[in-house]
Amino acid sequence: MITAIDHLGIAVKSLDEAVPLYENALGLKCLGREEVASQKVRTAFFDAGGVHLELLEPTSPESPIAKFLTDRGEGIHHIAFRSDNIEGQLKQAADAGVRLIHEKPFDGAAGKLVAFLHPKSTRGVLTEFCMPKPGATAAH
Repeated sequence: MITAIDHLGIAVKSLDEAVPLYENALGLKCLGREEVASQKVRTAFFDAGGVHLELLEPTSPESPIAKFLTDRGEGIHHIAFRSDNIEGQLKQAADAGVRLIHEKPFDGAAGKLVAFLHPKSTRGVLTEFCMPKPGATAAH
């Protein structure tokens, strides 16, 4: 059911400061920016050889990304696996005893359905499953 690593989420304080680093120092091209109001975050995507990097900037002090930045500072926030059956993937994880943060997928960035697994059940790694929304064409 997992078909690829979709992206790595990287928490940053400011997209305006971080995007030029990825463009100028690494030579990557920003594919676009998007706000995900439900998660209180702004994102910027880059393609690195078929795996995307998703920079995440909080839009509110109540954002999970704001809490992450306060606790840990800037850096890798999560790994996202692309799935062709996100509901089946969540069931498989739950059946294996993994604690789900989200039992049902919800709308995420880039036209995708997403859901997260709790890092206490995944050896400290916040893990995301994602899948293009049915009938949608993912932008990133």
